[in-house]
Amino acid sequence: MENNLKKEIDRLRKEKNAIILAHYYQTADIQDMADFTGDSLALAQWAAKTDADIIVLCGVHFMGETAKILCPDKKVLVPDMNAGCSLADSCRASEFGEFVSRHPGHTVISYVNTTAAVKAVTDIVVTSTNAKQIVDSFPADEKIIFGPDRNLGNYINSVTGRSMILWDGACHVHEKFSLEKILELKARYPEAEIITHPECKRPVIEVSDFVGSTAALIKYTVQSDKKQFIVATESGVIHEMRKKNPDKEFIPAPPNDSTCACNECEFMRMNTAEKLYNCLKNETPEILIDEEIRKKAILPIKRMLELS
Repeated sequence: MENNLKKEIDRLRKEKNAIILAHYYQTADIQDMADFTGDSLALAQWAAKTDADIIVLCGVHFMGETAKILCPDKKVLVPDMNAGCSLADSCRASEFGEFVSRHPGHTVISYVNTTAAVKAVTDIVVTSTNAKQIVDSFPADEKIIFGPDRNLGNYINSVTGRSMILWDGACHVHEKFSLEKILELKARYPEAEIITHPECKRPVIEVSDFVGSTAALIKYTVQSDKKQFIVATESGVIHEMRKKNPDKEFIPAPPNDSTCACNECEFMRMNTAEKLYNCLKNETPEILIDEEIRKKAILPIKRMLELS
């Protein structure tokens, strides 16, 4: 059945001139079926340059929105419209707009993990891959608002010497990592390096050997001569790490509130191969964005892509 499903997905994507883009946090089967797998920045870059008629974004809702903002003439589909994002949900456009208005004279930098409406009140968008680079591109005395992830914002402040004003939002996956359990794993695997996404809390970051975006973590495991890694980010990324490093061991860091050995985003995991097939077959659910919002939201995204 699985092979038949893959064959049908392949047939439909060729028949409809569709491209399948998948985030590293998707399940292994979806990653393996995708035309391109990447982090948020790479997916945005790929969407911006594709000549496909249909883009299927296997990730969460804001990623589909970003693709549609960049490609208004293309049909952008997502396998499950309910695949949201706790970080994006923590920053509603009306509330963020009021927050911005209370701090006049500030440049507004928004993480890509936001809705189109939040991007529409933003000066420049960043991802975890390019956040430091883009913040560093501004004068040292620039007044900056950074939202919505307070953990990423705190991390960028710490590595740039800035004092950006931070929106109080967070990713529920990265917030849940247990410092105590990570240290217990380190005691069991003393040769392992702790590698961490900057959306994690400061205590986890402080015990880490390397901190970086999803793509940076993967690259680091390839370049490192270490053979074991404790991975503090969404566990879907381990599939790509193992593909690139078959001789290395990857140990998922566990969350606080569970006895399971990994930390998964339930929104990312709402997408399945069956939903991907139905999405291509029926060309729905489709991402639609108000044109006025899209025109405003594309400006900070384009600015990011130019700097990246």
